[in-house]
Amino acid sequence: MEVILLKEVKRLGQAGEIKKVADGFARNYLIPRGLAVPAKQGARQVLADQTRSEQRQADNELAAANALAKKLQDVVVTLKAKVGESGRLYGSITSANIATELAAITGEEIDKRKVQLDEPIKEVGKSEVTIRLHSDVKVTVPVVVEGEVV
Repeated sequence: MEVILLKEVKRLGQAGEIKKVADGFARNYLIPRGLAVPAKQGARQVLADQTRSEQRQADNELAAANALAKKLQDVVVTLKAKVGESGRLYGSITSANIATELAAITGEEIDKRKVQLDEPIKEVGKSEVTIRLHSDVKVTVPVVVEGEVV
């Protein structure tokens, strides 16, 4: 019997795949547990439509990420922070601070989890920060931290 997997099944396949399995395995295990449906013509058509829709959405997300990357290419993020006499910051500049400033500059919301910062910035100066907009799109943005002596 051919079935369309709705969820990943170990040693069988991933969700969305059409697999040929034993009739008893399909009737007694896969279908009752909601792991698969019989691969009839209507179900195949629904799967094809769903696959096209997911592909279209993925293409739109990639296009949006590329457009935002183009905006971010020429951006320099400048942040001000209070510093001590040694030049070290009171506190630090985090990915949330950088994401907020980028959102203010570009007008588009940028999630702080997309800002890849190994450690918070704790000193005045220029740093390079990578922004991961999509799995295929990364942009490096310069971040300048200016100090205000307290």
